[in-house]
Amino acid sequence: MGRYFGRKLAIYVLTFVVAVTLNWLIPRFMPGDPVLRMLTRTSVSNPEAIAPMRAYYENVFGLDVPLWKQYLNYWVELFQGNMGVSVWLFPAPVADVIVNAVPYTLALLLPSILLSWWAGNKVGALAARRKWLDNTALPVSYALTATPYMWLGILLAWGLGIVAGLFPVAGGYSFEMRPNWSWAFVGSLAQHWFLPFLSLFLVAFGGWAIGMRNLIIYELEADYANYLAALGAPRRLIRRYAFRNALLPQLSGLALQLGVLVAGALVTEIVFAYPGLGHLILQAIQNQDFFLLQGVFLFIVIGVLAANFLIDIVYVLVDPRTRTGMQGAT
Repeated sequence: MGRYFGRKLAIYVLTFVVAVTLNWLIPRFMPGDPVLRMLTRTSVSNPEAIAPMRAYYENVFGLDVPLWKQYLNYWVELFQGNMGVSVWLFPAPVADVIVNAVPYTLALLLPSILLSWWAGNKVGALAARRKWLDNTALPVSYALTATPYMWLGILLAWGLGIVAGLFPVAGGYSFEMRPNWSWAFVGSLAQHWFLPFLSLFLVAFGGWAIGMRNLIIYELEADYANYLAALGAPRRLIRRYAFRNALLPQLSGLALQLGVLVAGALVTEIVFAYPGLGHLILQAIQNQDFFLLQGVFLFIVIGVLAANFLIDIVYVLVDPRTRTGMQGAT
């Protein structure tokens, strides 16, 4: 088992190095000059002051050295926990800006991923053995999983927000409030959180329900299910075994879909102007903030890789066949 996790860890480390390198390269292929953008915002009237200001900002952002040295400096600063300074919110450190936005993104991602996976598997398993539910849940699930996150978010904002007036459609909390620990502020957070969460939950729910429904039908027609039925095993026991076996591919699918769900969350945040990482990405692109863009992408890469590694560990723990295969391999 140690060799198995050692190989997995080596793969993830290699993936991390490649992802960080691409993360550093991609913003530098963007058109525009972040330093020039800053000088434009300052509206300097004296042309002679532009040159020293440009030299100062290039030194602050580390842009006054060759690209290969910028890349090496990036790794050195990264291991020291320094992600640079934001161009958009200068002189705020990128790490501080990201820390302020992370709770909003996690508040969307964790409930939507876990609840949609749990509810989708439950409904899909029930639909596989109840015809009335299969005839209703399956078409709805196909419609939901084929719907883009952004489009569903717009529909929910229009229907439940603008037309019905039940929920706000922009921001993380009321613009009239300041963050505090009062029940009124918590209630405002929950109201602004619900529509982005619902759009993520519904799309993911449809995919998990379809997958589990098809897997349960396949497992109930497998040889071991027919053998247990011939031995006179209770139907409930056979379904329980089928559900457990069908759950394993769904667990692997969770690892594969994690990046898609994270991307969907970022797009949904932009639709609802929700102050999470998606909002930071949009602002970083609009303001040509290389360093904030690098920091947000780096955080996402680390989060997705860590979550996939945890899912690999859970898969080994819940699937005895994997452990048996590793023992045989050694």
